[in-house]
Amino acid sequence: MSAPNLAPAVSFFSVLTAEPLRPLHALVRAAGERFRPSQITLHAGPAAADEGCAATILRERGAGQCPTIVLGGLVPDALEQVFLLRRALLRSGDLYYVHYPRGGFCLATLCGQLDRLVSECVRAGQPPVILGVSFGAGIVLHWLRECRRLGREPLLAGLVLISPVACVDDLIAPGSAKPTTLLGRALKPYLGVTAPGDAIVAKSRALFVRMFEAGAQNQAALRRLMTAHELTHLRSAVNATIRSVTARGAVGRVEALQAMAPPPQYFSPAELPLTEAPAMILFAQCEDAVLDAAAPVRFALEQATAAYFPRGTTHQVRARVGLPPVQHASLVFHAFEFLPRLQAFYQCIRRRRTLPFAA
Repeated sequence: MSAPNLAPAVSFFSVLTAEPLRPLHALVRAAGERFRPSQITLHAGPAAADEGCAATILRERGAGQCPTIVLGGLVPDALEQVFLLRRALLRSGDLYYVHYPRGGFCLATLCGQLDRLVSECVRAGQPPVILGVSFGAGIVLHWLRECRRLGREPLLAGLVLISPVACVDDLIAPGSAKPTTLLGRALKPYLGVTAPGDAIVAKSRALFVRMFEAGAQNQAALRRLMTAHELTHLRSAVNATIRSVTARGAVGRVEALQAMAPPPQYFSPAELPLTEAPAMILFAQCEDAVLDAAAPVRFALEQATAAYFPRGTTHQVRARVGLPPVQHASLVFHAFEFLPRLQAFYQCIRRRRTLPFAA
């Protein structure tokens, strides 16, 4: 009698991610939204004392027992960051979207909110996966380092860091008169001794809009990714977020980035590893519009993954030959390139939960 095949069956959802069937995937997703509309509710808003510096946390109910906490980049909000990946992530459990305040920012307050949210999930018997994107990945690294410094390790099901930005040096090389990256040039005025004026903030907003619109230029590719209604909704939400971040909010986000230490700075047995949970770090094939060529985060996590995350792996996400290259944190316009890695990671997490005596 032949041994049973334990390989998981290929899901209908996975089949639809194949290049020729991607337009059909968009139609199936749109139909799903119509017949089973998203139910996103406020999970935790800022208390009166924290108004202006605490995040707003939204919750979307999922099907499994492994929730995911999503922290996005500087913009857009977490909900838009995983816009095309939500349905896949919800198969594992609830989604918590951490939306940064528009009119301020406090790194310590946000870390406290993460503490409470992770503890809440653990008390419910559902240790979460934390998914940090770009600046959000830097927040996660900072939070884990602070937890380690305080002598505690949060119980996590897993950790995913996508195109991490862990410090200012990742965007602007120390001592550089002129940043080499597009985002570095946008943030440089915020690093001076005087607060940026309205003109600088307006210029930053315009840059982030252009960065988003650059990904939306390939209309043929977009038709394979999403419906016209989805694109309109996404563009409106992203632009609204960019417009609503005040000068104080923008400065607060940059100040938080300045407060984060470069990962090589804490390359020490006294401060590592950051977590024993399974971890996956994903860099895009084209990071050069955002990450400096000598970005400390990339050097540290590519060269010494096991020191920071003993159960971690680092990968580069690439597009197929002939398709536009994958850009920094491009989870919207290159969702299908990121999806196989994410599906495989969550499959391993779910499998571990079903094994007896799983660590």
